[in-house]
Order: sequence, then structure tokens, then C-alpha cells
Amino acid sequence: MDSLSLPRLMVSAPHKSSGKTTVMLGLAGYLTRQGERVTCFKKGPDYIDPMWHALASGRESYNLDPWLMGQDGCRDSFIRNGRNGTLALIEGNHGLHDGLSLDGSDSSAGVAALLEAPVLLVIDARKMNRGAAAIVMGMQAMQPQVTIAGVILNRVRSQRHGEKQKLAIETFCRVPVLGSIPEDSQLAIAERHLGLTTVGETAEAASFIDEAVEQVAHYCDMQEIRALFALAPPVRSYPDEHVSMRSEARVRIGVFRDAAFCFYYPDNFRALEENGAELVYIDSMHDRSIPDVQGLYLGGGFPESFFSELGSNRELMLEVSRRVESDMPLYAECGGLIWLSRSGTYGGKTFSLAGILPFDIGFEPRPAGHGYLNLRSCTQSPWFEHGAEVRAHEFHYSAPLTGAGGCEWQFDVIRGRGVTGQHDGIIYRNLFASYAHLHAQGNPQWAKRFTDLAAEWKARNPIGN
Repeated sequence: MDSLSLPRLMVSAPHKSSGKTTVMLGLAGYLTRQGERVTCFKKGPDYIDPMWHALASGRESYNLDPWLMGQDGCRDSFIRNGRNGTLALIEGNHGLHDGLSLDGSDSSAGVAALLEAPVLLVIDARKMNRGAAAIVMGMQAMQPQVTIAGVILNRVRSQRHGEKQKLAIETFCRVPVLGSIPEDSQLAIAERHLGLTTVGETAEAASFIDEAVEQVAHYCDMQEIRALFALAPPVRSYPDEHVSMRSEARVRIGVFRDAAFCFYYPDNFRALEENGAELVYIDSMHDRSIPDVQGLYLGGGFPESFFSELGSNRELMLEVSRRVESDMPLYAECGGLIWLSRSGTYGGKTFSLAGILPFDIGFEPRPAGHGYLNLRSCTQSPWFEHGAEVRAHEFHYSAPLTGAGGCEWQFDVIRGRGVTGQHDGIIYRNLFASYAHLHAQGNPQWAKRFTDLAAEWKARNPIGN
């Protein structure tokens, strides 16, 4: 058994909206500029924070979600992806101890305990003084116990305010306060109906990260924070156990990847490549034709923000329809399902879409589906076996207004909303479309089934497109 050093640190907070994402971006950007190869991770199923991480670090960011991926899947992804960097920086989600399970194993603290990662706790310092120590003490005592190695006070009103909290925390909790950042209304990422705005939608995103780096570097003890990474013990790993083994490409899979379709887990791409796929990217708004591919992958995103541009590209929609009728495999999640539908009504306007699925999509003022999904396969298909149980995540304000009847469904919904509240995963020929976001670590057969379907289509169409 080998030991990997993998210096690592989790940035977390007692509750959400404490400013941990801004601190995370400031740290990632600062350390990268100091010559470190920082690999970022995000606890939970979120797509948007990892985009910001990638902009700050210049490297891909990966998800760690015990509920979706299992603990072994989280550990495997962390080692596999982290070993190529010099530092691993993990951003928690919600509060440090928030999670579905009572024992906290699926919380940020659970992930920190699993990976033996020290925690840098970001506290919203407003509306309290010495009581900040009680919060830190509670975070230390709550199970699963983790090493809170340092604290950053955020949104501090004044120097005196920060000094009171620092003295209390260091006296009662024996944890160093390594930063005291004043309130700054400009240093906040705007939010939208699916959470934070994406990097591509945010003007001056690079300038925001520059400002976060400057603030963190100025108000925090970066030398002491850098030393926290070394508190993590070596990770035990069998030789080559977590090394990516990419197969020689046997098929090409076209991936819609642009401002409208940007929600993809990097581990899903890796899993496809390890099963013999070469990924070819398609711009859904500007590419008028499909390249030489044997399968299509339409991820999630914000198609509703681009309905006019998407609907204008009729050539691409017609060509995708032809490929579906030829039994080319197509896998679509959430935004992809919307694009495949007959129409979408958003902002008081209705737009014609691909018309491959018999849905007319509308948008609700509150989330139609938000959270983890438990699904059970109610039919046998090339994608999933009958009876298979699948864990996934959904976050969508959209739902079919009409057209949900008479479909062939892959899943009964045990927990969550899916497409109808009872069903998710429409099957048509070799097309599969759902509101569920799956992670390859928790669904190890997904990539192989996808590439096998593409290889079968290729064998039936030897001349190509």
C-alpha cells in the first residue's frame, strides 16, 4: 500500500451564506499565483461553484457528494483528481454539520472526516461578539468531529469588533483566528434562480476573483493558512488504484457545451473517456450541423436564458431529430430535456424548440424540483436495468405544461419530483432524457452503457454520418 501526501484543507462555515465561497476563491487564486497547482473540490452536487473554482485556479474542479457518489466514490475521486496537484482545497456546502443523515456522514464534516482534512471555518461575524466562540465550540463538539484548524472572521464591523471575537475564540476554543475581513458589499457573487450566476454570465468575473485574492491576502495570515494544509496525514492508496486508465477511443460522443449547457461533472467526462469515448464539443447556438459522432450528451444549464438563440438554430434541431430517429444514443439531463421538447414558455414568451419530446415546458415561480432524487427503474432499457435503484439530484423551476401522458418511463420516483412527480426518465428509441443529474461515481455502469450503445450504432452505420 502506498501513501500519498496530498496536502489538503476544507473551507467551511457554520451556515450557508457566510462568505466561504469568496474566501475559497481568494485562497485558490492566491495560492495559484504563488506557483501552487491547486486542485479544487466542492462538497455537494453543485455545478456553479466549481466553475468559479476553475477560473480562480486555472484547473478543473470536482464534486464530492457522499449521497450521490458513496464514501468510496468520494475518496476515489479525491485521490484520483487530487494527486496531480500540489494542494487540494475543498469547499463545503451549507453548514459544516448540515446533511441528510442524522449521523452527519453526508455533511461537509463527514467529508472532512473521511478525507482527514483540517477545516478552515469562515464565520459571519455580524450581530455577535464573544458568542462567536460558542459557535466554534459547537462546531468542534458536534459529531462527526473534525479538526477545526483555523477561523476567518468575515463581515467584521470594526477592528475592535474583530479583536473581541478573536480573543474569545482563541481563549475558549484554542483555535487561531487567521483573518478578519471587513464588510464589503461589492465582494459578493450575484445570485439567480438556480443559485449563483455562472462565470460566463458574470461580467468582470476575473476582476471579482482578483478582488477576492486581494482582500484575502490583505486581511488574512496567508503563511499560517498555507501551513494548515500540512496538518493532513498521508492518504493510503494501493498503487495505480486511482490512476485514470483511458482506453483508446472507439466512439466519438458529441457534447453540447456552451453558455446554455454548462452543467457537467468532470468525473462523468472522465468515465466516458475511460470507456473508449472521444468527446467532441458542440455549440448549441452557433453550430449548424453535428460533427462525425456516434452519440450525443446534452447536459443541464440555463437554456431558458437563451431560448431565442436556441430556437433560431433550426438546422441543428432538425439534424438531432434525424439522429434520434436513426437510433443514435442521446443522453439528456434537465436543460437537455427542455431543449428536446416542443416548446418552452419563459418570461411571458413561448419559443419553439426541437420537438423531439412531446412536452411543452413552463417555468414556475418556485422550484418544481429541488434536492436529492431516489429513483427505481420500472422497465428494462439499454440505459438501466429493471429494478435498478438510482440516486440523483434535481434543481429545476421548469415542468411540462402538457404532453406528459403516453410516454415510456424509465423510473418511478421514490423521493423527489422528476418529470411528473411519479415518473422520471423518458425513453424514446435510444434517447433517454430526465430531470435527474447522475454522477458516474455512483452509477458505474452508466458510461459503459452509453459508449456500448454508441459502438453498436457505429457498427450499424459503418459509413458514418
